[in-house]
Amino acid sequence: MPAYDPQNPFAKILRGEFPCYKVFENDHVLAFLDIMPRAPGHTLVIPKAPARNILDITPDDYAHVARAAHRIASAAMKAFQADGITIQQFNEPAGGQVVFHLHMHVMPRHNGVALLPPASRREDVKVLEDNATKLIAALA
Repeated sequence: MPAYDPQNPFAKILRGEFPCYKVFENDHVLAFLDIMPRAPGHTLVIPKAPARNILDITPDDYAHVARAAHRIASAAMKAFQADGITIQQFNEPAGGQVVFHLHMHVMPRHNGVALLPPASRREDVKVLEDNATKLIAALA
């Protein structure tokens, strides 16, 4: 397996080199909105520890990611009046991973509404700001 690349986009977000629509942060994880969401409120949860994917993260660091994803999922159900939640986590190119910093996708779902294709469109800034506000309020 290739080594972790500290120049990946999520590492740059963690260092403040790239902006994000942050909805949650603690000492171990950062959660922010996907700028190309597959559903309104699509959130990414990443560890602050450098980990390419589930194959090289420590169990304790992964547990922090899982707990944060659980918390985001509960808040997203409320904030987006969702009927369900889809959680996805991909590992290595053959497993569908595109950005090589471990991340979990948390996507609010509504009955009868399909997910958009991955990376199919960039969301409007105002919509992302409004969705971040809704999710932050639901997390409070």
